[in-house]
Amino acid sequence: MTEDRPIPLPGAIGISHVDCYDWPAADGLGGGSPHLHLACTEAYVVIEGSGVVQTLSSAGYREDELTPGAVVWFEPGTVHRMVGHERLRVTVLMQNSGLPEAGDAVFTFPPEILAERDVYAAAAALPRDSDPEDAARRRRDLAVSGYLPLREALRAGDPEPLREFHRAAAALVAPRVDRWKKLWRDGARAAAEHTGARLDALAEGDTAELANSRVRLAHPSRHGGYGMCGRRDEYEIPGTTVAYGGE
Repeated sequence: MTEDRPIPLPGAIGISHVDCYDWPAADGLGGGSPHLHLACTEAYVVIEGSGVVQTLSSAGYREDELTPGAVVWFEPGTVHRMVGHERLRVTVLMQNSGLPEAGDAVFTFPPEILAERDVYAAAAALPRDSDPEDAARRRRDLAVSGYLPLREALRAGDPEPLREFHRAAAALVAPRVDRWKKLWRDGARAAAEHTGARLDALAEGDTAELANSRVRLAHPSRHGGYGMCGRRDEYEIPGTTVAYGGE
């Protein structure tokens, strides 16, 4: 075992802290950009403040309260929108660290934007030569404009617009999937296989690896970046968590 081998966070997850945006959207609610993940389950651990998370899935529209100590998580395909009521701060745990930062998340932009990869990429970007807050707010408002019709259709019992969004999102990311597979193999899958090897060793009474255990400490590598849901404090832990690359 080499000293420089990365120590994964449990399950090779990603971690960040998010202060929910408080800018009012078209429906008067202050909050983040609605989006989904195509391959990763996400969890919110509420640290302080209050709010709700609105979700769209095959089960319909749902709204769950966010108060300190609450944990809510949702599987790939669930459109989610964080809404803050009072200085909402959340620790975000992401499955398959590296995949969300590699484009696993897709905003609920209107269909005409989702139809073209270049158009979508331009709408999702925060250009370096622009004011980051203005750009993040523009992006959030565009995502809300595509989200509200999806929500209203689902409330009316029509799931087809959500299914069409799923299809459009999958088409957008299709060229990236081979890279995602490598990130998964090197990250979450490797961590699980390492556990399997440990179990095999323990079954044989082999405790050699336990004598080589290590400890690591990490602090955020960036504070206050403009994420999808709010201002984001993030970590860069080699091999497990990477700084967000989509902004």
